Amino acid sequence: VQLVESGGGSVQAGGALRLSCTTSPYTIHRYCMGWFRQAPGKEREGVASIDRDGITTYADSAKGRFTISKDNAKNTVYLQMNSLKPEDTAMYYCAARSVWYCAGPYNYWGQGTQVTVS
Repeated sequence: VQLVESGGGSVQAGGALRLSCTTSPYTIHRYCMGWFRQAPGKEREGVASIDRDGITTYADSAKGRFTISKDNAKNTVYLQMNSLKPEDTAMYYCAARSVWYCAGPYNYWGQGTQVTVS
């Protein structure tokens, strides 16, 4: 399973970024997809997930500011991040879980895209 992230970058606090994760048609239609992040010196944490049917979940830190969505026609999952804070600075990873629901560990990971908020 290939997951290719894009959209990271540097932004000022209060700004917005949209991350994209492109994968295969099989993956986007059948698997749970998620976004994780890892800041230097910290453990990786889940940010948001979206299951096969479009049901979403969010970490408390993301609620009200981030939105996960997917476009099955484009084989892409998005993470819209608004009102960014310096503490959102991290490497962001797209991940897939080889079942349709999102509870449990993820099997596949992208290479990551850096988000820096100053």
